[in-house]
Amino acid sequence: MKQIAILGSTGSIGRNTLRVVDALKGEFGVAALGAGANVELLTRQVEQWRPRMVSVSDEESAEKLIYELKQRGVASRPVIGVGVEGLCEVATFDGVETVIGAVVGARGLLPTYRALELGRRVALANKETLVVAGELMTRAAEKSGAELLPVDSEHNALHQCLRGEKRREVKRLILTASGGPFRNSSKEEIENATPAQALRHPTWRMGAKITVDSATMMNKGLEVIEAHWLFNASADEIDILVHPQSVAHSMIELVDGSIIAQLGVTDMRHAIQYALTYPERRPADLPPLDLTMLGKLEFFAPDPEKFPCVALAYDALRRGGTMPAVLNAANEVAVAAFLDEKIRFGDIPRLIRAACEAHTPQTASSLDTVLAADRWARDWVEQKITCQWTAASVN
Repeated sequence: MKQIAILGSTGSIGRNTLRVVDALKGEFGVAALGAGANVELLTRQVEQWRPRMVSVSDEESAEKLIYELKQRGVASRPVIGVGVEGLCEVATFDGVETVIGAVVGARGLLPTYRALELGRRVALANKETLVVAGELMTRAAEKSGAELLPVDSEHNALHQCLRGEKRREVKRLILTASGGPFRNSSKEEIENATPAQALRHPTWRMGAKITVDSATMMNKGLEVIEAHWLFNASADEIDILVHPQSVAHSMIELVDGSIIAQLGVTDMRHAIQYALTYPERRPADLPPLDLTMLGKLEFFAPDPEKFPCVALAYDALRRGGTMPAVLNAANEVAVAAFLDEKIRFGDIPRLIRAACEAHTPQTASSLDTVLAADRWARDWVEQKITCQWTAASVN
């Protein structure tokens, strides 16, 4: 069996990865699991999959895991790591061939980098890794010969569309977006939207942060930066189309005008299985896409007035260096403040723009450099919010 490690095993991608592994009937073994503080679910995963290494967020969670495993009578207990260091141990565990990178936020940077340094295949579902440190990650993969495969549905679709195509014959990459809950809302309605409204995604069921990113369309902006590093495409070669049906997951346009799209059901297990079994395909334990039931497929250009985060992301990509790290960190803090009802929905892009304007980008020469920019942006935005930041203070 091919051995895998999962960074973020108790999250949505992690849980679905284990469902895929189960459906593939013995083709993959689970060597290591990295989780946070959801000890109850991790205990069940350890009991079922018997990994030799696990990681949790802190010492308290580690002690709780030991207790729970003892209570369940699990005789063969794994080595337990803690924090980011523990995640790095999971990513570099002996015998692992593929690492699923699904830890949310900047915590996933160092473990992913360590896996790539060792030449391991990384199936990446963590946008921040490439947004914040894309140059470092792709350089490490190139040096070691590691494969970096996307699990995000849009980039996974692009990867599938590009199979067999000569890169010089590809004119542009087209990322599709659902448009989120505010696609048909006015600018004024969006400005004062509540967390409950922003979390009402019309297509996908995801975590709160990424759902708000979909509502602001920052998720698509981050995906533009991610696509740049995955497929060596410039900002001018990457476009976005709003596609409410979420059936065409992304497309490529060739120089002769042909467009190739990847269509499928809205289930992350497809992308996960593709990344695990690539370059081969396996039958999937998923319902087929019924084309006769689609009705119509619509495509629209995103409205830059209603969704300014898209332009902010393109600008960060063009400016390069540490600017994408600042963009990402400012967004994370602003979204958290919005969910805590400390700022309005419309304040999210304003805070991000203000942070980017206050930052002088540096060359992203090391993880320390990009993480320092990340910390600077978090501190800057948090300070603005603490000082009762308002739009008027930066406009």
